[in-house]
Amino acid sequence: MKKSLSTRITVLTALVLSLTFLCACSNENGDNNNENILNQDLTASDINALLFMLEEEKLARDTYMFLDNQWSLNQFANIQNSEQTHMDAVESLLIQYGIDYNILPVGEFENQTLQDFYNQFITEGSVSQINALKVGAKIEDLDIVDLQDHLVATANTDLLLVFSSLQCGSKNHLRSFVHGIENLGSIYEPQFLTSEGYNSIISSSHEQCN
Repeated sequence: MKKSLSTRITVLTALVLSLTFLCACSNENGDNNNENILNQDLTASDINALLFMLEEEKLARDTYMFLDNQWSLNQFANIQNSEQTHMDAVESLLIQYGIDYNILPVGEFENQTLQDFYNQFITEGSVSQINALKVGAKIEDLDIVDLQDHLVATANTDLLLVFSSLQCGSKNHLRSFVHGIENLGSIYEPQFLTSEGYNSIISSSHEQCN
């Protein structure tokens, strides 16, 4: 038992260390080693959260890929790679717990709400660079709120660890998009976060998400 627990802690620690690169919008992906991990029980809510977040992180990645092709802005080039690492982190937990999942081609989603968001975001983001950056901010805004809901709903320490790291990265991404919006002379108004929550994030410095 002690050997398995130690191995699990080592793997999860490595995962968190890899996730710190998300927050700096790096191009490196984490190394997810899932062997000999001591699993905890997952509730139905936990399973649904993992499946949903896999597609929501895919929503971010796919949208940023599209907008990067449209505008060639650094934010999209850098953050789309971080979103792939977000997906890898969630996928590693799905594999760890033996949960069936499916990753559809770019721009396609099983969840209709996310499909509708994607269709809306690529249309909005194609109008102008400012609109594109606001789409990025809106996605991170949504991601932070959804992750917070999942964090409150779970007692599973694996999910708490990974979702907290993803949320930290999303806050840094939001700051990056808002900075770009303001540099172009516009402002972003939060769509999902409360004004207080949004202002708290924007007024804070870039985070190291350990």
